[in-house]
Amino acid sequence: MTHASGKYADFEGLRKQAVALRREGLSRRQIRDRLKVFNNDILDRMLTGEPAPEWTKRPNAKDDLRAQARELRLQGMTYDRIQLELGCSKSSISLWVRDLPKPAPRTREEASAIAKRGWEVTLQRREQERQEVKRSARGEIGALTERELFLLGVGLYWAEGTKDKPHARRERVAFVNSDPHMIQVFLAWLTLVGVAPERLRFHVMIHESADVAGAERYWADLTGTDATEFGRTTLKKHNPRTNRKNVGEQYRGCLVIDVQQSAELYRRIEGWWCGIVDGSAVG
Repeated sequence: MTHASGKYADFEGLRKQAVALRREGLSRRQIRDRLKVFNNDILDRMLTGEPAPEWTKRPNAKDDLRAQARELRLQGMTYDRIQLELGCSKSSISLWVRDLPKPAPRTREEASAIAKRGWEVTLQRREQERQEVKRSARGEIGALTERELFLLGVGLYWAEGTKDKPHARRERVAFVNSDPHMIQVFLAWLTLVGVAPERLRFHVMIHESADVAGAERYWADLTGTDATEFGRTTLKKHNPRTNRKNVGEQYRGCLVIDVQQSAELYRRIEGWWCGIVDGSAVG
């Protein structure tokens, strides 16, 4: 397929470059950034038939576990002992070793101790797998383009920011969140859309039973602002009968970011969001 005009007019030329980079071992993300091809459909067509390099593929851990399970079974280990060593499920072990000889019976105490330890190892392995998936997914993102950050910030605000309602006019930009990473991304987005730091006002919302001063210092450090410049902290009344989970040293309440003179910016955000909705429509 060729593209007669526009950014991808020389489709064949770009395709040859993309294929060459793929054969050099570059990932889709690297090829996209190198060639500035930000349309996924076009990039898919350019790389059709070109396999991904091995380093981008996740290894099939179960093949290795199967081999280990069979070796341990040949050593006379029970399903529980194998689970203890490898942390995989008994159902998987059964499929892998059912053609091998059964070991000698064990005592009830041995079975109980092995089962307990096996479950502990299983939980450890599951946690390792969770963290590995997160690390792998994090590595897939890389540096964001300005457009990607722009779209992300619009969606972030529309999910978490203050919105205008017919019954309650609030054409101002105000963002509230307890997640420091969300706050950092939103502040980066405000910089991208041209909001000067002097237009920002901050204050904390937190339960009165928490470490209020510590929370104020934490959010001031995160935003690079002197805590004395924060607005008055909003204290939420503590209800001892409520079984709250957001307690302890890690509880720092929420940070409120108010953008001064932001009616026009709010209207643009709403328009940008409508554009995203229109652009994502199928059919």
